[in-house]
Amino acid sequence: MHEIVTLQLGHRANYLATHFWNAQESYFNYDATNEPSTVDHNIHFRPGTGPSGQDTYTPRTLIYDLKGGFGNLRKWGGLYHQGDDVEDDPKNLWGGSVVKQQEAPIAQSEYQKALDESVEEPPKLSTQAVRYWSDFSRVFYHPRSVVQINDYELGSTILPFEQWSCGEDLFSTLDKEHDLLDQDVRPWAEECDQMQGIQIFASADDAWGGFASTYIQSLRDEYGKTALWFWGLEEDAGQSQRTEQLLRTVNVAQSLQAVSTTGSMYVPLAVPSYLPPYVRLDQTSYWHIAGLLSMAVESMTLPSRQKPDYLKRGLLSDMEAALNVNGNQTIADLQCSAVESSLLSRTAEEASNAAGDSRTPTSSMKKLMYEDEVEKANSKLDITFSAGKPSQTALSLRQWEKANHVFGKVESLRGVPPPEPETDDVDRFLSRKRRRLASLPVVEKYHNPLPYPLLDSFPSIFTDKVPSTTTMAIRVSLSTTTQISKRAKGLQNIVSRMTSVIERESLSNRLGEIAEEYEEGWNSESDEDSD
Repeated sequence: MHEIVTLQLGHRANYLATHFWNAQESYFNYDATNEPSTVDHNIHFRPGTGPSGQDTYTPRTLIYDLKGGFGNLRKWGGLYHQGDDVEDDPKNLWGGSVVKQQEAPIAQSEYQKALDESVEEPPKLSTQAVRYWSDFSRVFYHPRSVVQINDYELGSTILPFEQWSCGEDLFSTLDKEHDLLDQDVRPWAEECDQMQGIQIFASADDAWGGFASTYIQSLRDEYGKTALWFWGLEEDAGQSQRTEQLLRTVNVAQSLQAVSTTGSMYVPLAVPSYLPPYVRLDQTSYWHIAGLLSMAVESMTLPSRQKPDYLKRGLLSDMEAALNVNGNQTIADLQCSAVESSLLSRTAEEASNAAGDSRTPTSSMKKLMYEDEVEKANSKLDITFSAGKPSQTALSLRQWEKANHVFGKVESLRGVPPPEPETDDVDRFLSRKRRRLASLPVVEKYHNPLPYPLLDSFPSIFTDKVPSTTTMAIRVSLSTTTQISKRAKGLQNIVSRMTSVIERESLSNRLGEIAEEYEEGWNSESDEDSD
């Protein structure tokens, strides 16, 4: 069934993943009279049986967070009441008298109360009402999904979980005690008929980056050919002290060099300083930030769970093939944009052409390749989620994009009328081969008429200019470009001054190798300059 197992590592990652799972839950069709969903739910959900014999359907995910990070979420959820916290009862561990000291439980949010009571219109969420990621979750999890790490406490100033090496050491300690792969991952993997990959959500700029990097290394040793996609969150440290900014930057550099070596694809996720006018984001709220990021991530991965009977499915390995053109390009930039409302009422051919998906033949093969394909590869989107770019204004963003060369690109368009039928597999193979030989960008495109759902758990981050309050048409892309080389060089300069002598040389050399992998075969000088 080409299942995907998810790892959620850390508090910020769980905000992102909660939005992701809420969207997946909304695709379930409980009315037999409606059109069948284009999403294959078996990719991300597992069937099961509850203690009362009822059928359950829970996400194929592992949720790691520090002590105090789960909020009101209980390990056994709302589907498995019979075993609720029995194993934690101290009377089961000690036969003598017990003096029990217990913190006051975290109160359930009004939104969660409304969901439990099946209220038709739950109260509207706000940044003040969302204290934890579990406050806006609409999904029941299996007890095996919840993994609390008691070695650190969320928000602790005495023992902060910030340095990359702390995460690396924590994984090694837990793995020695419990064998994390055997205890946590293997039960989920063995339930899959044909696992297409593992997606990992984690912050790359703190200790979770070290935890995730070591985890991915162990996953690669165990599942040698499985696709391992890492979505690395990076927080804007512009308002923090200089020492914290430098620490986060070094953490990102270490995550980048480690994951890009063992993982299949590394996608940085950072909110840019410039956002289009239709986005109003509270950058102090993880709920807001994760909502915007999740919209792009969920739309980009939508092809991996499309039903092949209805639409072209793009497995994670298929997207890797289009992005990793030279064999060593495992870092990709994510971009997205809301589709203009005028597109939604156009015919299929008009919508396809306006979205940059025109298949009209040109007069010659050279003209086709240079005017059609290159234009599509360099098509602009409103929001770029990669850190380290000059994006103060829309004009500077366009100028920055013009200086970049695209090696490979995968684009997903959702929520608009379907484009014209695609060419057959033979033509697509020959077209891709011609582009590779001509050193032109490889472009893979997917489509789904299903719009992105703006649920009551999703923050109000869009202005009134967005045509719908319940759904949204999205265009999103992943691309490997020369900009990645520029960022690797920038990190290399900082690392060479900040890290210890022991690790400085190896880390700096690896970043230099990454930079070279995104320059090979590309000359940024124009033909006129060469003449």
